[in-house]
Amino acid sequence: MSAASSAIHFYSVQDPYGEFSNFAPYPIQLDKKRWPTSEHYFQAQKFKDAPYREEIRKAKSPMEAARKGRSRKVPLRKDWESAKCNVMRKAVLAKFTQHEELTELLLGTAHAKLVEHTTNDNYWGDGGDGSGKNMLGQILMEVREQLRAAVRVEPNDPSP
Repeated sequence: MSAASSAIHFYSVQDPYGEFSNFAPYPIQLDKKRWPTSEHYFQAQKFKDAPYREEIRKAKSPMEAARKGRSRKVPLRKDWESAKCNVMRKAVLAKFTQHEELTELLLGTAHAKLVEHTTNDNYWGDGGDGSGKNMLGQILMEVREQLRAAVRVEPNDPSP
């Protein structure tokens, strides 16, 4: 099987594997708060300003959270460029460990390459033509490996 045929593309919440989108309606519990979506969490973490982070957390939709997160009226935290992948990892791991059906969906992709397929983003996505970094897909595959390792360990755990 070629790499292309074993790839799973996702982007829109309505499409197959739309659950992989950060806009998918799966709340997460992180940093002692409930976030409506992983997008809300991710966008809020761009800022040191606590009231603005809270405003993003309370945004009525992931799109509104994204718009607020893309605003530059409030300065980004100084370390954002070096922190953003770890923030995304934390959000994705929370989402896929806190919702059993998502754990099963992600593990069900076996070893397929996961690709956020969009012309809108060549960092988190593939840029639409495969030239992007696909960081969200990469992180999903990392989380899948973590989940797979956890599933392997649990049944045979001979803890006293």
